[in-house]
Amino acid sequence: MKSLRKIIAGALFAALVLPAAAAVPAPDWMSNAVIYEANLRQGTTERNLKGLQKELPRLKDLGVDIIWLMPIHPISEKNRKGELGSYYAVQDYKAVNPEFGTFEDLKEFVSTAHGLGLKVILDEVCNHTGADNAWVTEHPEYYAKDADGNMISPFDWTDVYKLDYTNPGTRAAMTDALKFWIEEADIDGYRCDVAMEVPVDYWEEVIPQLRAIKPVFMLAEASEPALMVNAFNADYAWPMKDVFNAIAFTQGVNEYAKREGKTYEPTYATAIFDLLKRQEKEYPAGAIHMNMVTNHDLNSWEGTEMERYGAGLGTFAILSYTLPGMPMMYTGQEVGFNHPFEFFVQDPVTPDYTSNDFTTFYEMLNALKATHQALNVNNPEGEMVQYTTISPNVAAFSRTAPGDVVTVMANLGNEPVQLTFPDLAPNLDGMINYFTGGPAEMPDYLQPWQTLVFVTQ
Repeated sequence: MKSLRKIIAGALFAALVLPAAAAVPAPDWMSNAVIYEANLRQGTTERNLKGLQKELPRLKDLGVDIIWLMPIHPISEKNRKGELGSYYAVQDYKAVNPEFGTFEDLKEFVSTAHGLGLKVILDEVCNHTGADNAWVTEHPEYYAKDADGNMISPFDWTDVYKLDYTNPGTRAAMTDALKFWIEEADIDGYRCDVAMEVPVDYWEEVIPQLRAIKPVFMLAEASEPALMVNAFNADYAWPMKDVFNAIAFTQGVNEYAKREGKTYEPTYATAIFDLLKRQEKEYPAGAIHMNMVTNHDLNSWEGTEMERYGAGLGTFAILSYTLPGMPMMYTGQEVGFNHPFEFFVQDPVTPDYTSNDFTTFYEMLNALKATHQALNVNNPEGEMVQYTTISPNVAAFSRTAPGDVVTVMANLGNEPVQLTFPDLAPNLDGMINYFTGGPAEMPDYLQPWQTLVFVTQ
């Protein structure tokens, strides 16, 4: 665990002024928020809303702010994958899957979360429905068709049919469903599945209507700049995840990639900042990306974070919290749960949430995010400065706000590196080592995967 709690150094000097304002209205409560994705089917021994509700005080103490519930709707039986089917094959947009409880259970869950100061967002699937959703027979005109008039299953998703958003009726029906959960269950927003597969103009049409009900947080499962202009508050940092995976592969610690025969071009710490510069040019001012080391897709289909990052896990986790954006956690991450969940059946293994070194580590990262305005995603006066070192494996940067500085130095490699700054060096005067509480000291070397975080006292 000690390797998870060390400090940082770097890459490439440049100053990036963070966007002055969010591209679209953002609730105040998301500014320093941490998202926690909850897998209802696999995350607790009860495997339902009641079971997860018991965990809410623990999650509050962990320091998360937004609970993201994976899809709660009944799952279609036609063309079902596996015994229980995919959460993303929705049979009824206005019902709760009996596997997880009742509508009243959901309302009680949301109310309990709100009482603890937590927000709740639902995972919603607007691109497609399950193959036996009532709309299939009652409103076949809602669906996209092939040249022969057959409903389309996108990609290899044979359990679902794609919706047609050129039809006003489709738009009206989905808008009604999205409003329903805000009005009837008081949820606080949505994570929207494959948001890039739904027309941008639909999102720009519906999201203002949702915000007219209450300030909602809208997260797009996509990495598309157009979605961030007049619609979503945040999108997925998929490109950053790819950079993290490539660095881990280059350093030989990505065991999942090696096992599956995947390859990446040689990639080093400097690629992180190259990506940030590209995104600054491509995205509207204020666009927010959700950073991660795991989520339900990665865990089940691309390996656990331990398999992908090995000895570098702590370093990548710290970067996911300190680089611009919103960090997220996934079920079991807080205890180092090294198990890929089954997706279409009930997994016999559930996490043991007994506090351990991983828990302490993530509690500290969550507190870092919560208490330092330099990491605020809505920081109009914020600045990010990157520092060049002599090693391409070092990432060194500072993020600032008035009266607050967070400086990170990380060795993203398997060999010790000399910490030499040919140009500007970080100023550590008056700062402390966040993980030890001692005064900040500039090391001569960074050990393999050593990561240092210094903060204003």
